[in-house]
Amino acid sequence: MKKDTINKDKENFSIRGKLIEAKIIRMKSKKTAHVEVKTIKFVPKYERYRVKKSTFAVHVPEEITVVVGDVVLCGETRKISKTKSMIIIKKVDPTNIKKEKQTEKLAETIPKVGDEEWNKLVQMLLDVFRLDQDVIVQIIVVQKLLK
Repeated sequence: MKKDTINKDKENFSIRGKLIEAKIIRMKSKKTAHVEVKTIKFVPKYERYRVKKSTFAVHVPEEITVVVGDVVLCGETRKISKTKSMIIIKKVDPTNIKKEKQTEKLAETIPKVGDEEWNKLVQMLLDVFRLDQDVIVQIIVVQKLLK
């Protein structure tokens, strides 16, 4: 299995280990950004969910331009400095992530039906729930992939 690498003139980083999606919370230098990862954990004693926040210092390659508030994909690599052991791979569009999760949840709730029943179902979604046609098309595509 070949490792993913990011090459630059003097930098060569192989991506291994964890891949995380995180939000940039601060950038005090050109090559370093601090990102925050939120994870949700269930606490059985209190029967509640707890949001845990972790911050990481990540390396910003010169070919990627990011600002505070961007959502990025980070990969684990060798130690770059005392605190940095991750590198930004690419920017991620947060609106697409939310839409994909919503369409997957909707597709799971819809039962598998035939083509004639799909037309009735699509018409009902348009009339009753007033969903966008794009969302309905995504639901249909996801549902057909699940068949």
